[in-house]
Amino acid sequence: MKIYLDNCCFNRPFDNQSQIRIKLEAEAKLKIQEEIRSGNIELVWSYILDYENSKNPFRERKEQIKVWKKYAELNIQENAELIGFAYTLNQKGFKKLDSLHIACAIFMECDYFLTTDDSILKKVQLLDEIHIDDPIGFIKEVLS
Repeated sequence: MKIYLDNCCFNRPFDNQSQIRIKLEAEAKLKIQEEIRSGNIELVWSYILDYENSKNPFRERKEQIKVWKKYAELNIQENAELIGFAYTLNQKGFKKLDSLHIACAIFMECDYFLTTDDSILKKVQLLDEIHIDDPIGFIKEVLS
């Protein structure tokens, strides 16, 4: 099984854990990390993850997220077909960076795109090409 985690998902364990939703999503994301490290799930990485992480103002977070690139089985680079598909997603209402992330996941034939971004999660019905979920939903559906 191949999954793609967007930047929000990678950052979740660093967020303020005082809200129960954030704490549960962080715990679920950490469980997913265990599954990736153990080889049970394939992680897909992308140039847009590198770009977005490079803009992270918190050095420690940036460095810890960057480490996950070495666990990725696949790493997609920018190409014209991908950009065209991202444009189509943007026209459906996804933000530009979100469109690029989702396009990378679909282009690399991921089974799941994981995010904690509510604006993406509210639009899951717009896509048939990939299953979009948050880390909690993924744990409940796949790992339980």
